[in-house]
Amino acid sequence: MSDLILEPTAAALWQRLIREGASDAGQPLDDELEAYLMMLLQRFHRRPELARTIMALEYLKAQTGNGGIRAGQLRDVGDQCLLFAGLFPGIARRRRVGIDYFVDLGRTAYLDLAGALSQGAGQLFHALAAGFVTLMDTLSAMRARPAFEALGALDQFELWSRTGSRGAREALARHTRAIPVAPPHTDTRH
Repeated sequence: MSDLILEPTAAALWQRLIREGASDAGQPLDDELEAYLMMLLQRFHRRPELARTIMALEYLKAQTGNGGIRAGQLRDVGDQCLLFAGLFPGIARRRRVGIDYFVDLGRTAYLDLAGALSQGAGQLFHALAAGFVTLMDTLSAMRARPAFEALGALDQFELWSRTGSRGAREALARHTRAIPVAPPHTDTRH
């Protein structure tokens, strides 16, 4: 039987879940990233149509936009890629792409947005791009069963070696009872 979680508001519940997820992932978030992730979860928690979105097309559509519309579209692409990578990795498998596809596309959208915004707002989106894998690991840890446990050993290794995901590396170590070592050419971002 699971524990009943009682919080006075939805925001307080999201904050608690995020903090527990970050702690379980072994990667505490700074206040800015925690607040953004809380806002993101509140904004998207009742949008089942999200699963039907084709992210590459949304990204291309954002590239043809301008001003505030473009900024909103880039933010949505980054946010949705983060949700797919952290909470719904099965979508990647069904679409026959790796989770790193969502990581790369989401980071790129956030970086494009950072470059298009003023210094202050741009810094937030630069931080989101830099912390994308940490945020993904936090979201995964928030699930009852971390998303990386559902992946096979080869998928866990591929995700870790391509993105530096600590959660995927730890799942791989549990799965194989071995300590994975990245090939010399691999970019393992931490």
